[in-house]
Amino acid sequence: MSANFEDETGCIELIWFQGVDWVKKSIEPNRIYQIYGRAKKFGTGFNIAHPEVTPWEDVDKTGGMQGVYSSTEKLNDKGLHTKGISKIAVNLVEGLKGKVEEPLPKSIIDQYRLVSLEEALIQIHRPDSEDQVRKAIFRLKFEELFFLQMELLHRKQISFEKGSGFVFPKLSKVFNTFYTDHLPFNLTDAQKRVIKEIRKDVTSGKHMNRLLQGDVGSGKTFVALLAALMAIDNDFQAAIIAPTEILATQHYEGISEMLKPLGVKVGLLKGSVRKKQREVLHEQLRSGEMHLLIGTHALLENEVRFQNLGLVVIDEQHRFGVAQRAKMWLKNVVPPHVLIMTATPIPRTLAMTFYGDLDVSVIDELPPGRKPIKTSHRYETNRISVFKFMKQEIALGRQIYIVYPLIKESETLDLNNLMDGFEAISRSFPLPEYKVSIVHGQMKADAKQFEMNRFVKGETNIMVATTVIEVGVNVPNASVMIIENTERFGLSQLHQLRGRVGRGADKSYCILMSSYKISKEAKKRIETMVRTQDGFEIAEVDLEIRGPGDIMGTQQSGDLNLKLADLAADGVLVGIARDVARDLLKRDEKLQLVENGLIREKLNKILRSRPDWGKIS
Repeated sequence: MSANFEDETGCIELIWFQGVDWVKKSIEPNRIYQIYGRAKKFGTGFNIAHPEVTPWEDVDKTGGMQGVYSSTEKLNDKGLHTKGISKIAVNLVEGLKGKVEEPLPKSIIDQYRLVSLEEALIQIHRPDSEDQVRKAIFRLKFEELFFLQMELLHRKQISFEKGSGFVFPKLSKVFNTFYTDHLPFNLTDAQKRVIKEIRKDVTSGKHMNRLLQGDVGSGKTFVALLAALMAIDNDFQAAIIAPTEILATQHYEGISEMLKPLGVKVGLLKGSVRKKQREVLHEQLRSGEMHLLIGTHALLENEVRFQNLGLVVIDEQHRFGVAQRAKMWLKNVVPPHVLIMTATPIPRTLAMTFYGDLDVSVIDELPPGRKPIKTSHRYETNRISVFKFMKQEIALGRQIYIVYPLIKESETLDLNNLMDGFEAISRSFPLPEYKVSIVHGQMKADAKQFEMNRFVKGETNIMVATTVIEVGVNVPNASVMIIENTERFGLSQLHQLRGRVGRGADKSYCILMSSYKISKEAKKRIETMVRTQDGFEIAEVDLEIRGPGDIMGTQQSGDLNLKLADLAADGVLVGIARDVARDLLKRDEKLQLVENGLIREKLNKILRSRPDWGKIS
């Protein structure tokens, strides 16, 4: 059903697809109404579908702007549509006058020219002007972020006061000998700076809870190793936990080889380790014979007990749930120092928010000699030229990764799956000239490791895989990363996968394959990957596209329950709120001043309502 609505400015068509009987009974021709709705261009004119229609005599003519409230079909049926909710809100707002306590001290309100909380609540529901709306939103966002930062800083303060930690006072034979005689390369200035930060933590007598961020290939694992040697030099044990068996095995093989001349005993514990080997490992841990244990989630099991665990390093921390990480605290009477690492850079606003109660270190430079990876985007129609390029690289003695998002064909997703891809590659790159490995998460651990080892040793030219190789796989001779169905991957995954190449002396390439039909978000992800290799810039774009909830996940962060503030859009305000909160706590650490009384009450309420996951790192 349709009707024409006109005033002195022109005519617009009104359209109803349902509720036609109500429209016929309720709307009279040639009567004056106020119409509200979203106008859309149609042909040479405009129309509004399912407009809100109010008789002119019932319209509030006091002026000002009106709020728009989200609703549902069921609420609409009960009269709680935008207009109905607006009426309720306006009545409630009228009752607020003179009854809203101001939690922020006058000094903060004056310094940042904030409107009062009462005015903000009134103006956001019944604003006098657009300027008043902006001021109200700014005030309410500021307060949300201010109390969030107060919570994080307070938790950090309490943790520092109560959290005594082991002291590693000396650097002696193991650390000094390794640092002087066995470093395989010169450390970057950024690595040296982070090592000093860790050293300061472990000699302070306070518990270390440090987040180490560093881009792919920046040398985080080497920093973690040196931290472990600090513990070992002081008669403590250390543990390094990795999310996959491939990565844990790689860490073990590299680290045990480097530490062999120093007599440091290194163990490997993962799900596929047999019972007899486990029993030996468990005994060596309990006796103190084992200095450093590297492994997967298997380290979290209750039967894994240390004689004197002093340091836990958690690699790729986002792969572990908070409660899982908490189990490592129970491995000693006094919780061990904790160093958590991520190669998925976290935007500054998120680091301040989700990890605000941790100390944060950043390795912001790559080792010398790392060459930039040339990244390009190709469509299915370019596949023949991509195959030609692959053969050229293999002829030069290089190796190639091809990564797929799926293992088997999906009935719901039209994707190139790994098994079809493996067959296509096998046909296009026939034996004996070309040899292909295949690795995916559903393979048994020993089969997966066998295929991986063949590729590492150079016995195969091409590795066809799923994202099981996303983290930690290090094959310096691999010079090409081809990612199929790029549109199905997130930015952080793409960045991690690209980081598997560019680890040797040869020029490396990343080719992003996609169909022509991709979303705007996928297009932006691909354009970002082609434009930059800066992991922190990529993380900012990822935050902009996906938002903080998708990036961090509630398992990691807990529910922030922000009503207005947007961590992706309000980064500057997050920084301001943190500075204000920090300065206030410096002046009044216990919030004992009269002017901070309401802040103390609200903060205590927040602290009681949320678990303190930050203490667990």
